[in-house]
Amino acid sequence: MRAVVQRVDGASVVVDGAVVGEILGEGLCVLVGVTHEDTEAKAAQLARKLWSLRILDEEKSCSDVGAPLLVISQFTLYGDARKGRRPTWNAAAPGPVAEPLVDEVVTQLRALGAEVATGRFGADMKVSLTNNGPFTVLLEV
Repeated sequence: MRAVVQRVDGASVVVDGAVVGEILGEGLCVLVGVTHEDTEAKAAQLARKLWSLRILDEEKSCSDVGAPLLVISQFTLYGDARKGRRPTWNAAAPGPVAEPLVDEVVTQLRALGAEVATGRFGADMKVSLTNNGPFTVLLEV
């Protein structure tokens, strides 16, 4: 699993003109990509890492301050544009594999006590955020 994690001061996802997920104030906006060999164990590992990652103000984690997370599925994180001018998506897991694993990340975060908002899997999403820093990290588990 691969995640792009941004420290934000608010973020939201809009689908068809309606807000489907939103966090207010300090938190993390997390784009999650799934590849073919990912498992529920990796989803749980990613959730633990996100919950305890010390990238908020004063080197705090979401678990330290109860900061919310906005988790959005993002198959394009496994795009490969090294050759040619068009990326290939061969490394990205198909929807029936990826969707339950992204859901598992969310479930595991909530089990840890996190407030989690989400996007809508497979939808044309408009993501808005205020990157605080800016601060962006790439995680792989």
